[in-house]
Amino acid sequence: MRITRTLTGLAIASAFVALAPLAANAEAGSSDAVAAHTRTWGSYYAPSHAAKALGSLTATGEDHADLPVAATVKISGKVTDLTRKAACGWAVFRITYRDGTNLPFKEQSVRDCSYGTPKPFSLRYRNVYQVELKVCSERKAAKPSLNCLYAGTWKTLYLSK
Repeated sequence: MRITRTLTGLAIASAFVALAPLAANAEAGSSDAVAAHTRTWGSYYAPSHAAKALGSLTATGEDHADLPVAATVKISGKVTDLTRKAACGWAVFRITYRDGTNLPFKEQSVRDCSYGTPKPFSLRYRNVYQVELKVCSERKAAKPSLNCLYAGTWKTLYLSK
């Protein structure tokens, strides 16, 4: 009987020791809403490798209530023109954000027209649901062409789940 009680006590004590890290993680998990999640992305290329974009994305304050969004998303990186012609490299971002119960999107583009010299950028948005990227290479213009925006597929960099 005495051995059984001792073994039971040891089993209970080892269970507490084994569960202690899980309890600590659960307490840390309650602050996930303010934790920052950073991930690198790229290198992504335009067709024919005429332009390149790479960087990192940091999402903070993820809220998974009715519509899951990140309170703030910071996108930073570099876009590089890889053509020797009169062309520019474009990194076009499509940011889907929460507006009430709707999820509209806006597009933001970064252009580099200096061959081989990367152009750094940093963008910040609030209430972000999804971030997508498309890399294009085309003539110098004020904004990317419709062909750049609508042909091909978007690369998903971030999706709040």
